[in-house]
Amino acid sequence: MIEKNYNVVGVMSGTSLDGVDIAHILLSEKNGQWRYEILEAETIPYTKDWVKTLQEAVSFTDAALTQLNIGYTALLGGMIKEFITRHALTGLDAVCSHGHTILHQPQNGLTLQIGNLPEIAAYCGQTLVCDFRVQDVALGGQGAPLVPIGDRLLFAGYGYCLNLGGFSNISFDENDKRVAFDICPVNTVLNYYANRLGYPYDDGGQIAAGGQINPILLERLQNLDFYKQPYPKSLGFEYVKEVVIPLIEEFNIQTEDKLRTFTRHVARQIAAAINTTDIKKSSLLITGGGAYNTYLIKSLTNLLPDTEIAIPDHKTIQYKEALIFALLGVLKLRGDVNVLGSVTGAGKDHSSGKIYRV
Repeated sequence: MIEKNYNVVGVMSGTSLDGVDIAHILLSEKNGQWRYEILEAETIPYTKDWVKTLQEAVSFTDAALTQLNIGYTALLGGMIKEFITRHALTGLDAVCSHGHTILHQPQNGLTLQIGNLPEIAAYCGQTLVCDFRVQDVALGGQGAPLVPIGDRLLFAGYGYCLNLGGFSNISFDENDKRVAFDICPVNTVLNYYANRLGYPYDDGGQIAAGGQINPILLERLQNLDFYKQPYPKSLGFEYVKEVVIPLIEEFNIQTEDKLRTFTRHVARQIAAAINTTDIKKSSLLITGGGAYNTYLIKSLTNLLPDTEIAIPDHKTIQYKEALIFALLGVLKLRGDVNVLGSVTGAGKDHSSGKIYRV
């Protein structure tokens, strides 16, 4: 069969608020086998004002969210246009953008990713594929995680694919079906406490490594109700704001101790998720910003002695989600399935997203 090639830009803004990941990506498919190459890629940071606004937006009124969506769509469209111009990109098939999640309450039939208004196509001057989650929630799914179909198509050589971003999520094949779910918060909490100490994040987990574990707080975190729920399941920033941070704040301990205790909690929850499966002796691909957290990776390695942990090249670590949303957009353009019901809990597999043309 003829190889089909796609020249696209993938865009992702994560809950850790470190900025917008934009990557120029070449995708090719032949006989059902997909390959990728990440070319130009960068993370464009938010201003302090935008970080503050996005952190507070979960409490906005509907009217304020509408205005925020308009403003953010213009911001994101401008970032993408500047990226395309800066790198002199031509012949693009599409820009495939996740937007930025503000509200994620699938139990209430609600998910909102701002930056997905139709006007974004005009801002970018390109065909846009975006807003991938809404249709899945309407079909009874969690609207998340969406990355697992990319794990299956692009990273089939690994037993597990783990992303360590604002939240940790994992995907793997079980009984010939792709299974995936959010495990626990990660950088949404770690960055919050690093910020308190005047740092954007805990570089390499060094601050956490210098703290002390509080066993009572660790036990309370381990016993949160979310961890007792069966998958598929997903988390939003609301959960961190309403449940996790208030729990940690009950403890009058040093910020370094909170960081170390929560880091141990993350490692334990990930190890527990893997140890409940049937493929414990396998390989684990780790991507996302948390892959650079040396202390967290060391803690996880100690808890998973039979699992081969793989950390890929920098571009794959940093831009895997942008890569996979590029793939989701291409699949949508082809009319192919890009969301798996076995992962999200939707009633069926489907091709999700909206296409806006200039």
